[in-house]
Amino acid sequence: FVAVLGPNGAGKTTLFRLLLGLMSPQGGSLSVFGKTPSRGNQRIGYVPQQHPIDSEMGIEALQLVRLGLNGHQWGIGSTKKDTEEALIALRTVGAEALAHRPLGALSGGELQRVFLAEALVGKPDLLLLDEPLASLDIRRESDLVRLIHGVVQKQGVTVLLIAHDINPLLFALDRVIYVTNGHIAAGEPAKVLTSKSLTDLYGTPVEVLKDSHGRIAIIGTEKPVHHHESH
Repeated sequence: FVAVLGPNGAGKTTLFRLLLGLMSPQGGSLSVFGKTPSRGNQRIGYVPQQHPIDSEMGIEALQLVRLGLNGHQWGIGSTKKDTEEALIALRTVGAEALAHRPLGALSGGELQRVFLAEALVGKPDLLLLDEPLASLDIRRESDLVRLIHGVVQKQGVTVLLIAHDINPLLFALDRVIYVTNGHIAAGEPAKVLTSKSLTDLYGTPVEVLKDSHGRIAIIGTEKPVHHHESH
């Protein structure tokens, strides 16, 4: 379970686009599972940052999840096996009860579970999640992180998750990739998220502060990040 962190514009989403074969590197080389990245790699599941859903959309959750198996055929050519696989994916993320609910009627937290099921239904080895916590409240953040952590442990899937707030992830993370100013620091969270390592990375003083609950605030970048505010 790897968090990809850094300020806006640092290149986090660009990294995902490179891994998905949607862009080519300007220099050097890149390989995924020993091969040059290409579009439509079945070994990679992806949940983009923007996944707009119209409140009037009548498409059911089950139909969306099936797209992870049969592309953009809205039920055309779908088999009984496809439906069974889609239901299993929804069950895996605790969303089987949402199968026949229209997407437009689901909450933010429910939608994220459905999107996660869509990404998992093809049984990927690598799962890329671009800011899945962005629109969730504190409770739903925690629920989703625990769910993703469970998928990592039970299914052996490697997860790269882009986030602005490290705090909901701390208990579950194995590694952190911190991207900024064209530089990268990677390793265990306790080693990467320190005042010294981030000061060296930015080339300017950065303080990593912890409160009594172990929550982190990083101060001194272009603006404070990873600070979990309470209202």
